[in-house]
Amino acid sequence: MVRIIPMASSIRPSLSSFRFSGGVSTSRFGLSLSPLRLPPHLHFSHLTSTVPQSHFFGLKASKLLKTAGTRVGMRPVGNVVHASTATAQETALEWVKKDKRRMLHVVYRVGDLDRTIKFYTECLGMKLLRKRDIPEERYTNAFLGYGPEDSHFVIELTYNYGVDKYDIGTAFGHFGIAVEDVAKAVELIKAKGGKVTREPGPVKGGSTVIAFIEDPDGYKFELIERGPTPEPLCQVMLRVGDLDRSITFYEKAFGMELLRTRDNPEYKIAIGTDDVYKTAEGIKLFGGKIMREPGPLPGINTKITACLDPDGWKTVFVDNIDFLKELE
Repeated sequence: MVRIIPMASSIRPSLSSFRFSGGVSTSRFGLSLSPLRLPPHLHFSHLTSTVPQSHFFGLKASKLLKTAGTRVGMRPVGNVVHASTATAQETALEWVKKDKRRMLHVVYRVGDLDRTIKFYTECLGMKLLRKRDIPEERYTNAFLGYGPEDSHFVIELTYNYGVDKYDIGTAFGHFGIAVEDVAKAVELIKAKGGKVTREPGPVKGGSTVIAFIEDPDGYKFELIERGPTPEPLCQVMLRVGDLDRSITFYEKAFGMELLRTRDNPEYKIAIGTDDVYKTAEGIKLFGGKIMREPGPLPGINTKITACLDPDGWKTVFVDNIDFLKELE
């Protein structure tokens, strides 16, 4: 589950949980959003077209408009353009719902790859699934998780050559990991020198036992006491500025299904797709900002496209067939 929760704010926060629709089998991972009041300069404005209305469909304005004397009425053009945009959005939304999508991994940067791998494998019980080095681009990746990448949501660590520290910022919240015994997990983490920021105990206002820890780079993890689960890596919590806006974007542009919302007083995601080019078109239609046009990655040839949601969170869509080839 991706949970997006607010910092201190006068807004009463709430959480919303998502999954991909369309009946596609996915790992047990969803998305939940919660509002945060951001400074005006951090908000994204709606994208508008710079193409003159008279150029749509290759038609001249004179063929679309009626004239009354020397006065030309522009309203019909606006109606035609609006109808065309609505049709395009409906077509894109239908394809998004049919596309085979699931959460692949969450990507973030660390200053010491070996140190972080050691912490995740020894303290959190993850497995190192694979590593890849891209010297021409000056970075190395390590993939860790609780099961194979073709069926589980995993973590992708990125080490950029020569960079040993990063500013995590305030928008990222934490990752969630389900464990059968939080107290024992915390004992192990302490024995390995890990940092515990919230001792085991029931969540405020509820009975679920949780604890919070930090990895060597300062990324926070919530340990959640649950029974056996096929997907222990179950949450990524992020903070957003407008809950309704984010819900609309994730439902329409990403094809997710809203599962639930709840009122509650307290980084880059990768998603598989059958066609990165159609995905990019759909995201543009629903107001998303494409940061990387669809195409193959240098040195890997896996086709991807990258976009920003309304709050500036980066998501990468990865071609399903190319992704499976990476695992061979």
